[in-house]
Amino acid sequence: MNTLPTLFISHGSPMTALEPREAGAFMRRLGPAIEAAFGRPKAILAISAHSVTRAPVLLAAARHEAVYDFGGFDPRLQTLRYDAPGAPALATRVMSLLQGAGIEVDRSEDGGLDHGIWTPLRYMFPDAGIPVLPLAWPPSWSPARLFALGAAVAPLAEEGVLIVGSGSITHNLRMVFGGIPPAIDAPEIAESAAFRGWVLERSAAAAWPALLDYRQSAPHAVLMHPTDEHWLPFYVAAGAAGTAPAGLRLHDSLTFGCLAMDAYAFGPMAARLQSALEKSAAVV
Repeated sequence: MNTLPTLFISHGSPMTALEPREAGAFMRRLGPAIEAAFGRPKAILAISAHSVTRAPVLLAAARHEAVYDFGGFDPRLQTLRYDAPGAPALATRVMSLLQGAGIEVDRSEDGGLDHGIWTPLRYMFPDAGIPVLPLAWPPSWSPARLFALGAAVAPLAEEGVLIVGSGSITHNLRMVFGGIPPAIDAPEIAESAAFRGWVLERSAAAAWPALLDYRQSAPHAVLMHPTDEHWLPFYVAAGAAGTAPAGLRLHDSLTFGCLAMDAYAFGPMAARLQSALEKSAAVV
């Protein structure tokens, strides 16, 4: 198996699990494209915006089930399942890597996959056969510190482990639910377009000083992320791809005019994954 690219995926609302739209269609192609280009991953290390802790914690259970960590949505969501094997052995490897980099990490035998993990994985790998290891992380950490966390686990990409950061490239829910909600297919607002365009350009150029200082450098950063826990997994995924990696956007779509569903791949093999996705789209 070749070195896997690392991924940042925007998982969107819990309703993405029932209403896939363009992003769900992309995720359906993403899993098969990974297998076609690199073979089936041995395991998945998942870093989600919805599994956050005061210090890093590995959820090293032998089995996982879907966690319904939301309320007020379609009750059919509570019937969806994703019963996946855990990855206790991988947890031991990750602990060694993090501790070797001077990063303290705890291990828990608890399990469960939040919707930021099971929603994309139900589309990518619907058989739920790949072991999953969630890494809960501190949202108080800076982008640079989270980039370093990713860098510490970078060897896993050469060992057949798919590293996935799950969040959202834009995430201001008050713009959707704070008044009269916009139409789901509303045109993109200018502030969202400016932020996404900035990320696209800086990622392609591997402009990490700016990206790591995004809250000061990116246009409308605070508006697009009043709190930034949905954006920060981007830095873990990027750091896991090596030193100053370029980011390749694999997908972009939008809901409600401001909630974007962009996905990025990092690392020297990102272009191979993009090529595999383009071939699958051509077949469809």
